Amino acid sequence: MALHMEELGWEDTPIGVISLRRRFEPAVGHDVYEVKIDDEFLMSSLFTVVETELAHLGLAAAGGEDLQVLVGGLGLGYTLRAALEDQRVAQVQVVEAVSAVIDWHRRDLLPDTAGLAADPRCDLQHGDFFAQVAEGATPRAAYDVVLLDIDHSPQHVLHPSHAAFYEPAGLRRMAGLIAPGGIFALWSDDPPDPVFEGALREVYVDVATHVVTFANPVAGGESASTVYVARRAAGPAEAVRTR
Repeated sequence: MALHMEELGWEDTPIGVISLRRRFEPAVGHDVYEVKIDDEFLMSSLFTVVETELAHLGLAAAGGEDLQVLVGGLGLGYTLRAALEDQRVAQVQVVEAVSAVIDWHRRDLLPDTAGLAADPRCDLQHGDFFAQVAEGATPRAAYDVVLLDIDHSPQHVLHPSHAAFYEPAGLRRMAGLIAPGGIFALWSDDPPDPVFEGALREVYVDVATHVVTFANPVAGGESASTVYVARRAAGPAEAVRTR
């Protein structure tokens, strides 16, 4: 089969031009879907194990039923899909900064996650996740589980304004929007980061770091990413906000 690539959509944003393309990948013999910022690779349908595990690990740590879930970053939709597969989840609200990404899903351009936008438990919101957390302006006042997959890692952010979120003060503001005993989980493309683990432990309890490996058919062998899972202590939410 001849190599080919088709650009399916794009949007100019403050962090660069975000584009979705479909490309034939000879290493696997079929089309893959990729998101890029300018010329920088951001995500691919070839590598979705960790996005799925972000939801699995975060929800596995959560107790109870009728869970309210917040996802920061929609991307190709694999974290959202995995969250909706958990029957304990009452609703998943997704905050996505790029309106074109939401449009891709509403138009069902991505075969693996087609139909998610129409799921009655799914609520796609256009907005800046980090600004909403800083201002306490998320769609709901509190969530049982927050799953975050926006930046490459706490040390490698897509925009300098995101960096403050990963410091104790920013993590504390996030904790103020999580129900007592609720879960915050984060995807990172870097190996485990002791500095960030320390920041998490200043704010959360039961902090766990998971190294998730996955096959890399392009480079050969295995690659790995990191998922952090942390529990907000049981107690009044206001105590977390003002500590």
